[in-house]
Amino acid sequence: MIVNHRAVKAIYKFEMARTGRTLMQSIVSPVLSTSLYFVVFGAAIGARITEIEGVQYGAFIVPGLIMLTLLTQSTMNASFGIYFPRFTGTIYELLSAPVSFFEIVLGYVGAAATKSIILGVIILATSFLFVPLYIAHPFWMLTFMVLTAVTFSLLGFIIGIWADGFEKLQIIPLLVITPLTFLGGTFYSTSVLPPVWQTITLFNPVVYLVSGFRWSFFEVADVHIGVSVAMTLLFLGICLVVVWWIFKTGYRLKN
Repeated sequence: MIVNHRAVKAIYKFEMARTGRTLMQSIVSPVLSTSLYFVVFGAAIGARITEIEGVQYGAFIVPGLIMLTLLTQSTMNASFGIYFPRFTGTIYELLSAPVSFFEIVLGYVGAAATKSIILGVIILATSFLFVPLYIAHPFWMLTFMVLTAVTFSLLGFIIGIWADGFEKLQIIPLLVITPLTFLGGTFYSTSVLPPVWQTITLFNPVVYLVSGFRWSFFEVADVHIGVSVAMTLLFLGICLVVVWWIFKTGYRLKN
């Protein structure tokens, strides 16, 4: 398959330039918010909870905080990125141009994932200022970061197509993804929960993402690393199928 690199580059650069124009909202605000989590949970609660599974509590929450940022920012960046062309009507110019559906998705999702990964790296670097941290498996850490950013950017792309108003853009990230992240072991290990609740949390897909990402740091996990990778790839595959169906049927694009 021949890819129109100029088209992909144009979409990608336009979306990345939008980040530069909204630097406070796109980069500074999430980093400051995460720093407050470090102060509140790492210092205040960490003074009472010294360790979890042999890891200092302040360090233990770092992977969860990075994952929280990746999930929410990937989804919101991608959803806003594709929604505004639909809102302004410029999406029809893009659809009539000699640009394939694959190239459109590659440009928008690639830009959203890049922004989230940059944020994740900044937060990771910032965390070294608050807690002593080590990364046992850098390759797997980067792999989980990239897979998560791409997967939830695809989810955000789907939400941006589905939404017919600004209110709907906020529903999934704020009322679904954020609560699932908080309940997915961001600030604790699911092993401390009663057995019944440990079983219930296995139905939360975010548990597998946080667990696998935390394993790459400290080699401690709530579920096996192989299961975490498999569930992440499964979610990625589902999102790809949905995006393919959207462009095949023209759902909310051609009418």
